[in-house]
Amino acid sequence: MKRADQPRTYWQSARGAIVLGDARQVLEQALSPHSVDLVVTSPPFGLVRKKGYGNADAHEYVEWFRPFATGLRRVLRETGSLVIDIGGAWIAGQPTRSLYHFKLLVMLCEEFGFHLAQEFYWWNPARLPTPAEWVTVRRIRVKDAVNCIWWLSPTPWPRADNRRVAQPYSASMRQLLRNGYRAKKRPSGHDISEKFRCDNGAAIPPNLIAVAHTESNSAYLRACKARGLAAHPARFPTDIPEFFIRMLTDPGDLVVDPFAGSCATGEVCERLDRRWLCVEVVEEYLRGAVGRFDSPAAARAASAPGEARSHYQVARPGLLWDGARQEPLRADGGRTRKRAKGK
Repeated sequence: MKRADQPRTYWQSARGAIVLGDARQVLEQALSPHSVDLVVTSPPFGLVRKKGYGNADAHEYVEWFRPFATGLRRVLRETGSLVIDIGGAWIAGQPTRSLYHFKLLVMLCEEFGFHLAQEFYWWNPARLPTPAEWVTVRRIRVKDAVNCIWWLSPTPWPRADNRRVAQPYSASMRQLLRNGYRAKKRPSGHDISEKFRCDNGAAIPPNLIAVAHTESNSAYLRACKARGLAAHPARFPTDIPEFFIRMLTDPGDLVVDPFAGSCATGEVCERLDRRWLCVEVVEEYLRGAVGRFDSPAAARAASAPGEARSHYQVARPGLLWDGARQEPLRADGGRTRKRAKGK
């Protein structure tokens, strides 16, 4: 794929711009020190298998990311935030996990002085049962359906307000508010006071973000199809950057995505009146990305089917623990490749 030699503006609006080029150069030269309020990005993951978008090997990932970390630390405001969506990886040839994304987190905190404000987990309910070898063939692992999202900041006190990402009350909470409850100390030691009954209109969200990646008919994909272009193979849904942009920035703040891909972050900023800069080194991806800005408000409505607006539910683990007789565990831990009976 064609990669830019020197950064240049590829597309721009009144609020922001797409830059074609190496993010290291942009972070080191084009942006002023301490000028960015939020960096929200999904860099190439450290996967075992190489992808078309140019990911680094898991065992080399920390070294590959270090110059980007230097630039990110340079441009972030002291009260700004760095949000990194990063998926895990499996060690080649065996059903065990790489620690590369945890090593990245440790490096950012210990070497670059970032503070871990909170860890989030993006659960994709639509994720296929992968890796197939360990999940559907040997049946010795469950499907990998969660990405880690590290929320970091140069300060322990980054600007934030969780009321901006509040969620609707559950049916049980609405019933509690309607019917009341007895205030007392619970067996866990938590003191549930009368203040717990206060109706704030919505609930504080957890650090688990449930977003199904099922945008088969999104405005972005339709724009790519109309232009005869291939879509970015590892884009993330706009709900992910929107959650953090809403919680961590005000209108007019500057948001940067140094690994922009299809420019989902830029689309959100354009809708929410944030200044923004998206940087991508592969020009082919940007040809389709500009389609996001034909009508970003309309794109949001078209990309949000009814399923995406509903509550996702996770089955309680014991629903099928019915006492039925099961085969003994395999003594070799699944080392021998054998498909489970009837599967």
